[in-house]
Amino acid sequence: MTIRVTKAIFPVAGLGTRFLPATKSIPKEILTLIDRPLIQYAIDEARAAGIEEFIFVTSRGKSALEDYFDYSPELENSLRKKGRAGLLQMLKSTNMESGTIAYLRQHSALGLGHAVWCARRLIANEPFAVILPDDVIEARPPCLQQMVEAYAKTGGNMVATMEVPTEKTSNYGILDVGKDMGSLLSVKGMVEKPPIDEAPSNHAVIGRYILGPNIMKNLDSTDPGADEEMQLTDAIVKEIEVSNNVYGFRFRGQRFDCGSKAGFLQATVAFGLSRDDLRDEFEDYLDKAMAMQKVARRASGWG
Repeated sequence: MTIRVTKAIFPVAGLGTRFLPATKSIPKEILTLIDRPLIQYAIDEARAAGIEEFIFVTSRGKSALEDYFDYSPELENSLRKKGRAGLLQMLKSTNMESGTIAYLRQHSALGLGHAVWCARRLIANEPFAVILPDDVIEARPPCLQQMVEAYAKTGGNMVATMEVPTEKTSNYGILDVGKDMGSLLSVKGMVEKPPIDEAPSNHAVIGRYILGPNIMKNLDSTDPGADEEMQLTDAIVKEIEVSNNVYGFRFRGQRFDCGSKAGFLQATVAFGLSRDDLRDEFEDYLDKAMAMQKVARRASGWG
């Protein structure tokens, strides 16, 4: 019988240098997509998948994350007195009960594998999920919920995957696919950021994982890999070699790379257009903006 996945690790120790100067004073994960920070999308996805324990691997300067998930009595009382029931309920949805959330420090930036390894004592001997908040995935049902449902049938280890253009394979961990079973792929190998001409496929690993406890043991003996960091990919490859129990999962949904400025803007447009309270006004603005841009291009001779 497959053990239910109830714990999730959120590696949030990165400095967010691609979003400087904004991230000089606030964590990247607090950057707001419409009216919710990136980390809230990740938490909501985890909750929908049945996650009950939330483990944040942080670093210096991330105290705003802890404050965000704490109670705010003054603000709640103010909304209550003003009869703002809707806003009050929305605010309460961001609170995390005592004992459900833990914060660990990653003292050195030694890679994703090292960040996951930092949580080893809280994981103990259970399967766990890993969610990278930079990867915002719009999906119904949510991506991790889809994976949990598939994992209940397969067990082992599972990574979310999507096909990317060949010229972008060097930016991702890439799967060496054994058998294509539709939404599931058996995995016979993984390579972290391979040169384009050496990529075994164009199936990229996206920031959602369900992993068995042996991954922590593998990380104990994992030497630095690509970029001189402890690669989670290397620990997963060891499971392929020993147990041949790693699967890629083709999720149903759209992924946005909110770790990049272009991806963040794309997500903002997509989520804005999906909102009933914003769609009409926002779509009207976009139509006018695109029309003006075309006029400006013609006037400048750019077509």
